[in-house]
Amino acid sequence: MRRRLIWHGHVISLGSAAIWMGLLAIPRLQAQGPALAPTAGVKVPSYDVVSIKPDHTDNGRVSIDIDDGNFDALNVSLKTMILSAYSLKEAQLFGLPKWGDTAHFDIKAKIIDPDKKQLEALTPEEFTSMQQPILADRFQLKFHRERKVLPVYELVTIKGGPKFKEITPIEQKSDAGVNGVRAGGMSVHNRNLVATGVPVTRLADQLSAQLKRVVVDKTSLAGNYNFQLSWSPDDAGPPSPDVAAPPDIFTALEEQLGLKLQPGKEEMDTFVIDSVEYPSEN
Repeated sequence: MRRRLIWHGHVISLGSAAIWMGLLAIPRLQAQGPALAPTAGVKVPSYDVVSIKPDHTDNGRVSIDIDDGNFDALNVSLKTMILSAYSLKEAQLFGLPKWGDTAHFDIKAKIIDPDKKQLEALTPEEFTSMQQPILADRFQLKFHRERKVLPVYELVTIKGGPKFKEITPIEQKSDAGVNGVRAGGMSVHNRNLVATGVPVTRLADQLSAQLKRVVVDKTSLAGNYNFQLSWSPDDAGPPSPDVAAPPDIFTALEEQLGLKLQPGKEEMDTFVIDSVEYPSEN
């Protein structure tokens, strides 16, 4: 029982406790800032065996596969693990050492004789929090939380309204999807985003990852929608005379979706690393 998602441009497979934030849906951001931890007092299972090895493939492909008490992550950085384990946006993370983004690891963990019913009952935040002991035990991660006012982008509709329509409940249940992306899914590849039957908050999450700044959904659009968005990076260079390049992400949002990003500020929880160590191999 596994499904594959795209998170921050990476492939994520989620099993019996189907998540992310959207992790993956993670994480969902409210105006006051996202939650940083699972429900207080909830006991979540712990991995009994953990193996960590450096990954030197340098192929850019990152995968996280979670299914029935097994956790299998390939080519992940400390940053990726922290963002996943604590349901954070990158802009909320402070104090990360340089190697925390450049060094990559293969991490395998498993629960011996897992209780599948217990796993299935976990919320997405509780499920991803199972990675937290790995960070504490193997990376010696110590941190504290602070409330800070951070620069954000506010996602709003432009004059004339959005250029996409809400899908019906019948369409939401359909497996047809858009360009191979089934209902409830999102794919991001080479700055082409395709989503089928997802809330605008999921789009805001992906924009946060692309722009390295928290994007707050202030559209007041509460349904599920189909999105298709294509854009060029800021450092794309001069366009080819033979091929019409897509616009930058800000222009693309307005022209293709009828949405706009405007600067703002929000007070929210942040995650500040006090100390962390490079893990020993085993």
